[in-house]
Amino acid sequence: MNERSAPDRTARILVVDDDPTVAEVVTGYLQGAGFAVDWAADGPEALRRSEARRPDLVVLDLMLPGLDGLEVCRRLRAAGPVPVIMLTARGDEEDRITGLEVGADDYVTKPFSPRELVLRVTSVLRRTRARDTAPDTSPRPVLCAGALTVDPTTRRATRRGAELALTLREFDLLTYFLEHPATAHTREELMRRVWGWDFGDLSTVTVHVRRLRAKIEDDPARPRHIRTVWGVGYRFEAEETADSEEGAA
Repeated sequence: MNERSAPDRTARILVVDDDPTVAEVVTGYLQGAGFAVDWAADGPEALRRSEARRPDLVVLDLMLPGLDGLEVCRRLRAAGPVPVIMLTARGDEEDRITGLEVGADDYVTKPFSPRELVLRVTSVLRRTRARDTAPDTSPRPVLCAGALTVDPTTRRATRRGAELALTLREFDLLTYFLEHPATAHTREELMRRVWGWDFGDLSTVTVHVRRLRAKIEDDPARPRHIRTVWGVGYRFEAEETADSEEGAA
């Protein structure tokens, strides 16, 4: 078993924030929770530290000197899979959504509770490690829906034979939909079942649904698989259904 997959190894967190006070508080709480923590004060330093020693998770501020957090997140994810929780002081929802769209797993808005951040970090790591360390002795059945094929065991998804480039959360969300078709799911339920969180901003689910639609639907604005159930959440149709008033949202 390699170092990254060892379940009893202390997880290493990279905190990227140019505010020493925030970094000190975050680092202190994470170390108190048993994590090993590195700190980078700007984007280029974060990339250098990540390249020198790949972290298990990155807590990344959106506003950074040198390179902003969005570009750092893009480069981190391009180099390999690593969970990212983004910190932002901005009140504009669009900035937070953009962070999710470039690959962040979650975000926390400043000012935030350090205890809540620790819970988010723990939740993301628990799910990531469960995926990486799960024994491969019980293959799960391949799932098919129209032109879509998903193999949960190999974590491979295709559409009309072409492999889909899905993030960790997008793959898990698509798998959950295919395993539970023709059922209306609330955003709260999807957050619990797919993200493993009992709390959090529900726009995380909304953004991931939008990203997933862009990859599996012929026309994401008029989805035929992931349908919006107004006032409830979403329903997955295994067969591409005709357009209706449900549409996309």
